[in-house]
Amino acid sequence: MITVLRNGTYRALFFAQVIALVGTGLLTVALGLLAFEIAGDAAGSVLGTALTIKMIAYVGVAPLVAALVDRLPKKAVLVGADAVRLAIALTLPFVQDTWQIYLLVFVLQSASATFTPAFQSLIPSVLPDPQQYTRALALSRLAYDLDSILSPVIAAALLTVISYNNLFIGTALGFAASATLVLIARLPAHTPDATTSTFWERLPTGLRVFARTPTLRFLMAANIVVAAGTAIVLVNSVVYAKGVFDLDDAALALALGAYGVGSLIVALNVPWIVDRIGVLRTMSIGAWLLVAAMVAAVTVTVVAVSTGEGWWALLATWALLGASTSLINTPSSRLLAAASTPANRNLVYTAQFALSHGCFLISYPIAGWLGAIGLPIAAIALLGLAILGAIAVTVLRRPALAFANGVETAAQGRSVGPSS
Repeated sequence: MITVLRNGTYRALFFAQVIALVGTGLLTVALGLLAFEIAGDAAGSVLGTALTIKMIAYVGVAPLVAALVDRLPKKAVLVGADAVRLAIALTLPFVQDTWQIYLLVFVLQSASATFTPAFQSLIPSVLPDPQQYTRALALSRLAYDLDSILSPVIAAALLTVISYNNLFIGTALGFAASATLVLIARLPAHTPDATTSTFWERLPTGLRVFARTPTLRFLMAANIVVAAGTAIVLVNSVVYAKGVFDLDDAALALALGAYGVGSLIVALNVPWIVDRIGVLRTMSIGAWLLVAAMVAAVTVTVVAVSTGEGWWALLATWALLGASTSLINTPSSRLLAAASTPANRNLVYTAQFALSHGCFLISYPIAGWLGAIGLPIAAIALLGLAILGAIAVTVLRRPALAFANGVETAAQGRSVGPSS
């Protein structure tokens, strides 16, 4: 897996991602504690609203910005987005009211909606070989998972000597380091699609590719499943840890770390799993495994709310949610790379970014607002959403597999071929 780091450009981009992720991990812990300080037991509702605003930025801003900057140098786009995120991170320690959280989160996540698709769409051009690209995806997932484990540990250690507000400074340093590494990387030349010369022509390009491609319709269904499992972890972990189990600040870091451990274990094994059974089958297994994990989450929640017991069962459930999410997310970009060309790749990746986060726009309010009424109600609702998504995945897998097999021969000449 680590052999892909021999590519100098990918190595710089990868470490830019890793350092920014550490900073973002500190931000996740700090934001949860900030919300709890301001809103107490209603922190889940505040986080749910903040994350909903984040999704609005991702869904509404990402396609607009991608169409606007598609012809600009990628390096300028990435560094500019990092600069905005750095400035907002330095502002967050001074927040005193919930509306300020909402405003700053919108601006910060608008910058992330610019950075992330542009960053992800570069990798297939840097590593055009399908197997190398799969290993890069696994390594990227590994970075996310290690961040989920290490950032909370780092945060917990720092919280013993500093206040949580100072964690935002670590976030700013992460974005500064990310921008520096992007600046020194030699990025491939970007060739815009000559057939979509205007903003209004570029804007719907990614959505059109999704609409006509069976494998991407399958991916859209998988996005629904991921959104259900992710929401209960990111929105309600702080409420479980501090409100239900009455634990200290470090317990939130431990809960998020358990989720990361599950995802990490799977990410290490995704390359050989995909080599044996293909992308679509791997993602289908992940979808139904996540449904099983949500059943466990409902059970743990009911017991915990009733008795105050079950902290270790919660951690095990969070690990299973992380594992199933990784089975879906890690290989999914193979489908995007296969369905796009170098000219329209950024717009296709941006469409996935917007559509996947549109699913979070549904699941985050369910987790936050229903969770404020009762955690078991939120868990049951998210289980229902996961089941609907998994059923859609099962229905759409057959036409997606037929499509992938049908174009396999022709796709061999492309930069990254499709995988079943």
